[in-house]
Amino acid sequence: MVWAGASSPYLSPRAPGETDAWTDQAARAGRTGTQQIREVTETVPPQDVAGALLLPLGAAAVVRRRTVFLDGVPLETVDSWYPAFIASGTPLAELRKIKGGAVTLLGDMGYAARGALDDISVRGATGSEAGLLAIPAGSPVIVVFRVTVPEGAVPFEATVMVMVPEGRHLRYPLAVG
Repeated sequence: MVWAGASSPYLSPRAPGETDAWTDQAARAGRTGTQQIREVTETVPPQDVAGALLLPLGAAAVVRRRTVFLDGVPLETVDSWYPAFIASGTPLAELRKIKGGAVTLLGDMGYAARGALDDISVRGATGSEAGLLAIPAGSPVIVVFRVTVPEGAVPFEATVMVMVPEGRHLRYPLAVG
């Protein structure tokens, strides 16, 4: 299974009636992309997430935990974190899919991405990640820690993606100036 796709659609709100970026991108490749929402909860995030979101010590965030599938095969886990002051009381805090994806809802709320920083590493899969991704514990995984920021403001989303590396091709455009 080889998969290469651009990251920019995941940072841009969708037009009314469009599906989320993953479903659309997979369909354009003649494949089936789906997601399973495993959990949505409000909690104090891990230190790296809290730091990325510039949250004060002990501040809460909403996390949406999902497993992403391509043609029925688990491809990655995704934990998307949002400061509670942004997400509480919105569909981001509900255990259900969001029409057009979270990026569309966030755009409607005034949080449009100006850019993102992806920090990429490789490590062994934890036991729980291995179970979700149907791989042996300790198998190599790609971890992408993405922080999304709007124009002139603090970050509003931190996402931790744990990916099966086989067949992955990551491509990132760079802008100078």
